[in-house]
Amino acid sequence: MQDQIIIIDDDLDFLEIIKGHLQKYGFKNIYTEDNPMKAASLFEEGKVFDIALVDMTMPEMGGLDLLEIIKNISPKTECIMATAVNEARIAVECLNKGAYDYLVKPVSQGDLIFSMKRAMEKKRLIDILDIEKSRTLPQLVNKKPFKPIITRSQKVLRVLKEAELHSGSDVPLLITGESGTGKELLAWAIHAASPRSKFPFTPVNMASLTGSLFEAEFFGHTKGAFTGAQNGRAGYLEYTNLGTMFLDEIGDLPIELQGKLLRVLQDGEYLKLGSNVHQKADVRFIAATNEDLEKMMAKKVFRKDLYYRIRGGWLHLPPLRERKEDIPLLAGKFLQDYESSAKHQIIEEETLYLLMEYDYPGNVRELKSIIQAAVNLAQGKPISSDFLPAHLKKRKSISTCLPRPVSGDIEPLAQIEKSHIIRAYKFTDRNKSQTARLLGIGLNTLRRKLKSYGMME
Repeated sequence: MQDQIIIIDDDLDFLEIIKGHLQKYGFKNIYTEDNPMKAASLFEEGKVFDIALVDMTMPEMGGLDLLEIIKNISPKTECIMATAVNEARIAVECLNKGAYDYLVKPVSQGDLIFSMKRAMEKKRLIDILDIEKSRTLPQLVNKKPFKPIITRSQKVLRVLKEAELHSGSDVPLLITGESGTGKELLAWAIHAASPRSKFPFTPVNMASLTGSLFEAEFFGHTKGAFTGAQNGRAGYLEYTNLGTMFLDEIGDLPIELQGKLLRVLQDGEYLKLGSNVHQKADVRFIAATNEDLEKMMAKKVFRKDLYYRIRGGWLHLPPLRERKEDIPLLAGKFLQDYESSAKHQIIEEETLYLLMEYDYPGNVRELKSIIQAAVNLAQGKPISSDFLPAHLKKRKSISTCLPRPVSGDIEPLAQIEKSHIIRAYKFTDRNKSQTARLLGIGLNTLRRKLKSYGMME
């Protein structure tokens, strides 16, 4: 886990015990300090901690005084107080001064981890709200797991930052978005950024599980559990233990099976077919759907209790038509993926215009298929509009009504996009609303791009 934690206590044995408990659970960035004055200096110097576990009784400075300093300097740090005195008055005083929780020594491992997890969930929720309110673009701390997701869309970049915050949690997640927007890719990135990354990531198509097949595949079965079962078999839950299970198209799971899934989510226990011994499953669940689950609940074809269980956190991936600034990037990436290593193909300018104007009902997956087919047909030649599907070639391209570039050289995709936007802007006599409609992009996206080109008046 990437969260920064500081433990402040003048008892060195207590520091080692608590640090050991946290490390055993998977926490890594743990700082210990036996001098409260030095701890206060760390905050004053700008050191950032997500969680502070503070002892109440220390000789140089009391825990309440240190709590006040921490909350004044770093209000986003969640503070958990620890004391040998179990008095309601002290607990109330701590909470009134901004502490998140109050633990009584000796602190058990269970109480410690439970309090830490709750404090971190609160901090993640606050951080997510800050992302939504912020006008600045959030930066990923752990970029590597999200590298396969190609984007420069502000909408998607904010979703990725929220996903990174959720990655350190065990709370179930729901990812929504149209088919082909990359829900499984995002789920995989969350798993790769999580403490469970060394364990299995198991995608399960929920639409394919019906009747007894659901229990056999999901829970597994013992030898002789049903006719033809010569050997026992581990189900998805057993195989994925300590890892992440991706429940794809959760909206397609028949309602008669939803209760069985809910029981696993609630209790973390299941029964193999042919066995009466309950087994535990330590699995993080990420569900995804392109359906409107709220409408399905209103029609009573999706259980409300299951919906609220899987929606511990919610991420929505926008369709490609709402992030058209990503089309040149994605087209270039897919071109690199599919072209022969001995060749260096290019996408002609008019072809890119056609790709930019299309709305992609199949989203990123459809664009990928279009580029793959075009590469196959072009056989190393520049990808012209002749190699696009018929329904794209028939569309009237904006290139027919805008001035053509004088140069015959083929420019990089980013430069083509810039030239295309600037020509459209001039064509509409610098009317931003008309330009945005003509290009099929959002007005804010257009303004941001014109500003980066030095075209804003």
